[in-house]
Amino acid sequence: MRILLLSVISLFFAAVVSASAEMAPEYAKWGQIAMEETQKRYQAEIVDYKHVGRQNISSEKAEETFKLWLRKSDGTEFGVYVAIQFDPSSNAILTIRFSETDR
Repeated sequence: MRILLLSVISLFFAAVVSASAEMAPEYAKWGQIAMEETQKRYQAEIVDYKHVGRQNISSEKAEETFKLWLRKSDGTEFGVYVAIQFDPSSNAILTIRFSETDR
C-alpha cells in the first residue's frame, strides 16, 4: 500500500512539473538569453522585463524583441531593447542587438 501511495504521488509530481514546463511561453528561452547577455554587457541590475514581440522575417530567420529596464550601481536607470535573431528550425542564434532608450 505504501509503495502504491508513493507511486501515485510520484506520478502526480511528474505531471505537475511537466505541465509547468509546457505552460512556459515560447519566448521564455529567448528572454533568458536576453537577460544573460544584457547582464554581461551592462553589468547592471535588471529591474523590469517585457516581451515586445516576435517577428518572422523569413523561413530561416525570426526575431524576438525584449525591453529591459536597468539600474546602474549609481542609481541611474535606463532601458535597453534586445533583439535576438535566430534560425527557427535549429534555434541557432544569428545576431543579438542592443539599443538603449530613456523611456
